[in-house]
Formats: sequence, structure tokens, C-alpha cells
Amino acid sequence: MHWIAPTPDPDADRITRFPTVPKHIAIIMDGNGRWAKQRGQQRIAGHWEGANRVDDITTECAKLGVSYLTLYAFSTENWNRPAAEISMLMQILIHYLKTMEKKLVQNRIRLIAQGSVERLPLNARKQLDRTQEKTADYAPRMYLNLSLSYGSRQELLDATKQIARKYADGELSLDSLGENDLKNYFYQPHVPDPELLIRSGGESRLSNFLLWQAAYAEFFVTETLWPDFREASLHEAINYYTGRERRFGKTSEQVRPSENSFAEESNS
Repeated sequence: MHWIAPTPDPDADRITRFPTVPKHIAIIMDGNGRWAKQRGQQRIAGHWEGANRVDDITTECAKLGVSYLTLYAFSTENWNRPAAEISMLMQILIHYLKTMEKKLVQNRIRLIAQGSVERLPLNARKQLDRTQEKTADYAPRMYLNLSLSYGSRQELLDATKQIARKYADGELSLDSLGENDLKNYFYQPHVPDPELLIRSGGESRLSNFLLWQAAYAEFFVTETLWPDFREASLHEAINYYTGRERRFGKTSEQVRPSENSFAEESNS
């Protein structure tokens, strides 16, 4: 795939209501089954409603000026679910891709995917390929990165295997291997690390999602189940992010030198 950097939305400054909007937001969309159970419905009803939230949140992120949105849609561990539920989840995926295709094009949102997508059923892979192709013919406003049949441990293992093969063929020196070199073997090496990672449904674990990439992400966990996660919930998460001091191992004085210099001058 030819990679093009996202182009800023000319209306983003007018629309944005936050001092800082993360360049990359990642979301673990959890709670569909519990949402349905609370209403006396089958789990699949929660997944259908959750697909509607994908539409809403994707559109809102693009409006706010987010450049990358990564959604944990189907994990490698999800293959262990009952066959009937997996089949219905694949049907929802196909339906979502078909119905969202035109809207993604109109909003200049380019669809990409990461994971062991070769494990998806043939009809799901064909629709995924079609939608990616349809959204690839313009400078994107935002990338929508669907994590499908994705597991971070598998991603790290696949990257390690590629490096081992290159080393065995004499194409790579281990002494020259750095962090960025390893990332070049990830499923989507051009996607920057997320600054904000949101998990709906109240659980506070990563669940094998972006273990490497989320090393310095700010975590926002909400009790709100994914089918109830709307624009206001997204805004709450972004507000939380704007209040965080991102030091990356440094001190507050190092990341905010101008503020601390002013305070020292005022106290002198």
C-alpha cells in the first residue's frame, strides 16, 4: 500500500473544543455482550449496536482532527468463542464495511487493517480488501486502523521471525538493530504509537493489544459499555488526556522549562 501522511482538516481548529487532541487514539471496544445481557437479549444484539458506535466515534474523531484511530475489533483469542458467534461477528464486519464504504470515502478516511487477516473467512477478506482499495485513492484526513484477528504477542513473534530470517540470510546485523528497526516489521509500521488508549466496559487490562506501541499511551478506562459509548464519552477521554503531563521518563522541569523558569523568577 502506498503510504500518504494524513492531511490536516481545515475545519479542525473551528470544531476542536480541546487544547490538545491526540494524533493517534486506540480503543479496546469492550462490553457488547454484557450490554445485551443486561437487556435480556442475545450477545449478538450487543455486537450489532456496537457496530453503530464504530460509525459514530470514527466520524467524530475525524471531525476533531485525530489522524489515526485504531480499533480492537477482533482478537486472536476471539477465535476461541462459539462458532455461531464468530460467524455472526464476521457477518457484522462485512455489513459494516459495505455500509460504511461510501461514508469513509466522503470523509476522506482511509481504511487499513492489522493482524492475521488471512484467518478471516474468504468473503470477509474480499470485502475488507475492497473497502481498503476504495478508500485508498486520495490524501487521507484520517486512517482507520482495524485490528482484526490481531494479537500483539503474535505481531511481536511475526516481527522476530522476519528479523531472524534476514539475519540468517546475511541481510541484517544484530548489533545495528534498534527499536525503530524492530517496529519496521510490525503489521502497520507507519502508524505512530497511540497517545491515548481507551477501554470501555470497566476492565483495566490490555488484553494482548498494542503491547509495544502502548508503552507511553495514556490509559482511560470507563465503566461505560461500548454500545453506550458516544461522542460525550470520547470527549471525556480526550479531556482526561489533555490534563496529563507526558514526561517520557523526564522530570516536570524538563518538559515544562518555561513555566518553571517563570516560577523561579517570580520567587527570586
